[in-house]
Amino acid sequence: MNPLLESIFSPEFGYAILRVMTPLLFPAIGVAFSELAGTINIALEGVMLMSAFTGVIVSTYTGSLWLALVCGIAAGLLMASILAYFHLRLKANIILGAVALNMFASGMTIFLLFIITGDKGSTSSLASLVFPELEIPLLTSIPILGPIISGHNVLTYAAILSVAFFYVVIFRTPLGLRIRAVGQNPHAAESVGINVNRIRWYALLLSGFFGALGGLYLSMGYVSWFSRDMTAGRGFIAVAAATLGGNLPLGTFLASLFFGFVNSIAIYIAAINIPSELIQLIPYAVTIIALAVYSVRAARRKRKRVDAESAPEGSA
Repeated sequence: MNPLLESIFSPEFGYAILRVMTPLLFPAIGVAFSELAGTINIALEGVMLMSAFTGVIVSTYTGSLWLALVCGIAAGLLMASILAYFHLRLKANIILGAVALNMFASGMTIFLLFIITGDKGSTSSLASLVFPELEIPLLTSIPILGPIISGHNVLTYAAILSVAFFYVVIFRTPLGLRIRAVGQNPHAAESVGINVNRIRWYALLLSGFFGALGGLYLSMGYVSWFSRDMTAGRGFIAVAAATLGGNLPLGTFLASLFFGFVNSIAIYIAAINIPSELIQLIPYAVTIIALAVYSVRAARRKRKRVDAESAPEGSA
């Protein structure tokens, strides 16, 4: 068998898919929360960058992994709060506000990186802590499945559990009911006493929380340092994953898994004599194609629904 195919059909490749999926799944869940409330957050790039940078710096200078986690999450919540304030209080366009925050985070992290380390590229000179890997005793001994599922970073398991958390919040709590009501019809929700702005604020904070976890995993799990613009478009791919998944728990997870698979393929074929620029293009090209196919199918379904509703009664 071809060595590349052998690598792809190996447990190590399955392990890589889950590993690469993690920094996509966290922000995808965050996007889904905000979009269900009618306020899509595309500032996840900025949220992840600020959290990734904060986690590395705090862990380096305090030696505390827990403090790094708390401060990284706080940075993500602060970014989400800024977006919520400008959009919900000052009535700024949320897309423009998110773009501004992404640009701010990119520039600010590079500036602070240079101030602290004297390097505009990465924090490789700093001794950053990393989140531990977790061996699952019962799974480790299972052939094929064990090497795929066991031994991941603790945040990978947290990302998978977050899918269940997403389901419970959205479909089993009053907050989830209000989020869906506000997203579907804000005027009707307001007419029954729901504070639309408050619910959307909560949804944006939840998106900031999950985006922060994705950023922390990137710099303290996926690797052990922060580098400039290390998110590399993952925040936008997360938007695509949430959209393809219909902003639903299982759909968002499967879409994130799909993009994790695509990114893993790009990593594995890097050994082939193919220009690196073409390999780096693969995840983004697949994202565009997937969104195009999804949009076409959604438009067809909408057209059929409109035609069915407008058809005269009794017509076959």
